[in-house]
Amino acid sequence: MCKDSQAWYKRDYTGTSPAFTALRSAYQREIISLMTSARTILTDGGTLKLAVQRKGRLTEHSMSLLHHIGLNFESYGQKLFSQVRNFPLSLLYARDDDIPGYVSLNTVDLGIVGRNLVHEYQSDAVEIHPLGFGYCSLVIAVPNESAASSPEDLKSGRIATSYPSSTRRFFESIGGNPEIISISGSVEIAPALDIADAIVDLSATGSSLQLNDLRPIHSILESEAVLIANRAALDDPDRRQNIDRLLMRVKAVEAASQYKYVMMNAHESALPAIRAVIPGLKAPTIVPLADPGWYAVHTAISEEYFWEKIEELREAGASEILVSSLDKLLL
Repeated sequence: MCKDSQAWYKRDYTGTSPAFTALRSAYQREIISLMTSARTILTDGGTLKLAVQRKGRLTEHSMSLLHHIGLNFESYGQKLFSQVRNFPLSLLYARDDDIPGYVSLNTVDLGIVGRNLVHEYQSDAVEIHPLGFGYCSLVIAVPNESAASSPEDLKSGRIATSYPSSTRRFFESIGGNPEIISISGSVEIAPALDIADAIVDLSATGSSLQLNDLRPIHSILESEAVLIANRAALDDPDRRQNIDRLLMRVKAVEAASQYKYVMMNAHESALPAIRAVIPGLKAPTIVPLADPGWYAVHTAISEEYFWEKIEELREAGASEILVSSLDKLLL
């Protein structure tokens, strides 16, 4: 029994054995199916094509946003393509470095990518909307003991970076001609290895720079995730209509995150003061209650000054204040 149960490893899966032939045929069918699916997705003129980062710092937020705007699709494992089931949209999961090129070459209509990469590759794509996540800066940083305090001090220095084009263009703009050393990863270590006097790299919090005894001296570019489109898609009426539909959803989710929905009770005598505190999106909604002289007031308050407004409302006579988050807000 034990011998039989372990005999699988002795089976012939090589050469021209029936087992090997069956496995090879199944694999070939799967590859052909994937290629056919990919070809269908990429050549379907009636469906928008959106490239998103397959794996990286923007992936989780990108997937969350797409699901939040109501798109129904599968995203898992090694999947390279997904067809959205409830919107004329197909997704291509790609390396972030490739997305600006895919959009510029009209391989896809749209892309979600960091502004830093659009800037680096001088993509012809059009930035149509910032997405509010993936914030970072492309900074020049030097060792803590360096005498350099501004980019002008590095005009003829050695700069290590994963963004050679952006770095070169910036220093050319200030009349510099430094030696640009392209490094694909771990740029922060370059000064410690004495192969560079400074680096140009992305920094979100500055913690990585601090850990490597570096300090920023200048920001070349402020970056975040952006939605980009190719010009042909924007000029095509049918595709432009679907892009606008998609953008409406994105803006509704974005707007909802910036407001709180507030409900409160107030006596009639307090209404003028409350109206002065909260004009609402256009005007607060005021509904009479069963008790004479009392009203329910509904409004939306911006997160930016939410707590200040709540304090003012309490002083104005509002009571039983109920606050809830918004899921979507179409302005």
